[in-house]
Amino acid sequence: MQALKTRIFRAIIAIVLLLPMGAAAQNLQSSVNTYSPYSMYGMGELATQGNAIQRAMGGVGVAMYSTNMTNMLNPAAYGFTPRQSFLFNFGIEAGHYRNSQAKFGTSTSEVKTAYNSVNIHDIAFQMPLAKGLGLGFSLTPYSDVGYSMYNDDLSSGVAGNVGRVRYQYYGDGNVTDVKVGLGWAPFKKLSVGVSMIYYWGSISRSYNAMVSDVITGSGEYSSTVGTDTYDVSKIKAQFGVLYSPILNNERVLTIGATYDIGGALEPDMKKYVYVDNLLTSVVREQTEKSLPLRLPNQLAAGFFYQDPKVRFGVDYVYQDWGSQNTDYMESGGRGVHVSYTDTHTIKAGFEIIPRFSDVGNYLNRISYRVGVRYGDYYQTFGGSTVQQYAITAGLGLPIRLFGRSSVNIAFEYGHRNPAENTILVNDVKVGMVKQNYFKMSLGLTLFGEDKWFHRYKYE
Repeated sequence: MQALKTRIFRAIIAIVLLLPMGAAAQNLQSSVNTYSPYSMYGMGELATQGNAIQRAMGGVGVAMYSTNMTNMLNPAAYGFTPRQSFLFNFGIEAGHYRNSQAKFGTSTSEVKTAYNSVNIHDIAFQMPLAKGLGLGFSLTPYSDVGYSMYNDDLSSGVAGNVGRVRYQYYGDGNVTDVKVGLGWAPFKKLSVGVSMIYYWGSISRSYNAMVSDVITGSGEYSSTVGTDTYDVSKIKAQFGVLYSPILNNERVLTIGATYDIGGALEPDMKKYVYVDNLLTSVVREQTEKSLPLRLPNQLAAGFFYQDPKVRFGVDYVYQDWGSQNTDYMESGGRGVHVSYTDTHTIKAGFEIIPRFSDVGNYLNRISYRVGVRYGDYYQTFGGSTVQQYAITAGLGLPIRLFGRSSVNIAFEYGHRNPAENTILVNDVKVGMVKQNYFKMSLGLTLFGEDKWFHRYKYE
């Protein structure tokens, strides 16, 4: 009992020490997170979950059985944490985005943009509490918002009355999930787990309508600026199970599943509208309300096979965004018609280690990983769906001979492709954004040996 109390106390100390790092991670993500027009609505762009090992393998991991890696995708994995050990993971991610879009009102001329980003991606640890009972903690991004765009209204009616009008749109912010979970393995081949997930963050979206040539003395405004701020604070639960029908020294086959309970997110929304006229600047509108946004129920299932040389797995993930949320129309019934839709995602990954015990050749001890991911974006725009896929690869570099700690590198090339090249917005043809991106992740996985838990006797 005393040993259990000691481990719980050390877990609390670890969480307390990691929370300031988590706050720093969120602040970093608020400044440079993602640069995608697809993050303009709802929760923004959903982040790829998992550590660098899993992201190099397409994001698989629901059924990943591993005693030397933190598994943030299934709390049941905590039940297989080795006795007298401590697993720690830290990861960062850098991205390069390239967007192309037909110019407003045309279908032939394109506008191309490119942006770079950098993030702290994940901080996690995993440790045993008792035989077959493990504790896990993780802090990872859930969604990111980052965009900046404009269009000019050159229609004759508007230009003749007030001059050229430019509409600017910009937003930034993120939502982070903080997860604390328990895994229990009542039998050698079976583990169940539960996690409490706290969603925390802030998203800001603004628009600015600027009139470049105001008619002097008209009393009309020269610009209008609107800002919507969403503050997120919500707790939900995740349940997981792992079962290994094959479990021996040579081969392991594991089947896993998780279920996330959705429900109302309802971020607190503050809305300000500032109107600049010829003489002064005033706050025309100031409101506070709750945004009716709901998190989806999520079901994930998969299998994972491994032997001393190869590992591979496949995951399927379903989210019911469509049944949880209503359609959205911007600008008081005008603008882009945004709908939520259920998503289906398939992930597959493969890893090979030529010969982990090869003392004379370090290259044979490196883990070589590849993977793919294909699915749907959780929103449609003007009735157009968006498909997205990614190809991944990576390396696992062991830190020392026969050690379980490693430096992991993951590469991801992704593409978002709308079903329609253009959509109609207020009877004007608007091009859909085609997006290519490249991400590189660097993760540090540390396996703490039993010395961390030893009680030393002094004479």
